[in-house]
Amino acid sequence: MFGIDFGTTNSSIARADEQGRVQLVQFPAGGNFTAAYRSLLYLEQTKTKTRSQLHSWSGPKGIERYLAAEPKGRLIQSLKSYLSSRTLTGTEVFGRRQFLEDLVARILADLRKHAESYFGCSITAATVGRPVRFVGADATADDDFALQRLRDSFLRAGFTHIEFEFEPVAAAYHYASTLSGEEFVLIGDFGGGTSDFSLLRLRPHARQQEQRTELLATSGVGLAGDAFDARLVRHLVSPHLGAGTLEKSGDKTLVAVPNWIYVRLEHWHHLSFLRTRAVSEMLRAARIRAFEPAKIAALSDLIEADLGYQLHQAVQSTKIALSKQETADFLFRDHGFNLHAPVTRAQFESWIAPDLAAIEQAVEEVVTKSGIDVSAVDRVFLTGGTSLVPAVRRIFEQRFGADRVRTGNEFTSVASGLALRARASSHALIE
Repeated sequence: MFGIDFGTTNSSIARADEQGRVQLVQFPAGGNFTAAYRSLLYLEQTKTKTRSQLHSWSGPKGIERYLAAEPKGRLIQSLKSYLSSRTLTGTEVFGRRQFLEDLVARILADLRKHAESYFGCSITAATVGRPVRFVGADATADDDFALQRLRDSFLRAGFTHIEFEFEPVAAAYHYASTLSGEEFVLIGDFGGGTSDFSLLRLRPHARQQEQRTELLATSGVGLAGDAFDARLVRHLVSPHLGAGTLEKSGDKTLVAVPNWIYVRLEHWHHLSFLRTRAVSEMLRAARIRAFEPAKIAALSDLIEADLGYQLHQAVQSTKIALSKQETADFLFRDHGFNLHAPVTRAQFESWIAPDLAAIEQAVEEVVTKSGIDVSAVDRVFLTGGTSLVPAVRRIFEQRFGADRVRTGNEFTSVASGLALRARASSHALIE
């Protein structure tokens, strides 16, 4: 009875025993252990006279290998965000085509291997989380397409039986394990790429201490933590790397670097895709003509050194600081970079205002679809790192009242709930 939360940024695995006790896999990381496994893949190629071989590491091992490598291989992140894209079937890695499902499967196979070692048993079946709305999905057909790709990835990783459950519903199972009476509960699950909401009626079940859940409505929006990070990059990083810098072209004054470069920069997991000869030559030419060539040179250096992960860490640190205090300093010091910019929580909240409005609309949608009056919602349970952002929490406090809003186990509650969901399904089959 295993639950797997394969997330855009982090993943985790849990097992529920017959008594309903949940145990999370602890992954080794930097001399310590963590239940949150980074959903990234690092690839290197070795060559001999007769053959070349592709090697991969994921999670904490992938980060360690990437940071130590010189020259660096290919770091690929946030693969879950691409599942709904029909045009992105894969990518070239060291001149060889790699299908998206195979790249995801490499991460899942490592997760499975760690879990089997941790629990001391073979794992081929699991209940797996899925968002209400996949990133980039504009219609139900897009969500179905993404879900099938995710299923294929699990099959390629050695799993034989997979059941999917909405991630906010899984979080509800986790929350329900603490209940003693019936409640109407709104679950908000904030991942790296999606924000998902479900309104459920949760009823404790005396027999075997299980819970009955009645799903009343769901909604979701394809943005969350990564979108907030992008706003910080746009306002704190891109101006230092030539965004908006002008150049002289004949008798005209033009923007030196096209905006799509900075759009890729905002999504740090896209940075490695800019390491192409065409982009390198374009930036070299722009540096010659630009009024501020040093900024273009800095952008080139960032891309060539593939510092997306380090940049993301600096952005994350700033976002976390702003969740705890009114002001923070953005600091990015790596490979000769020394970027520093003060930022206030008020500035950050103004930058993410459109994203907050989209989240608020999705919350309103799930309440409307459920047919339940706001006053009848007994509790709001928020999970995921973005739920710690004060402006996000404020949406729920203003709508439902601060006394009804709860958070807990922000990074592992979905995996825990999925394991409990798997246990409930197994008992239902037996009965």
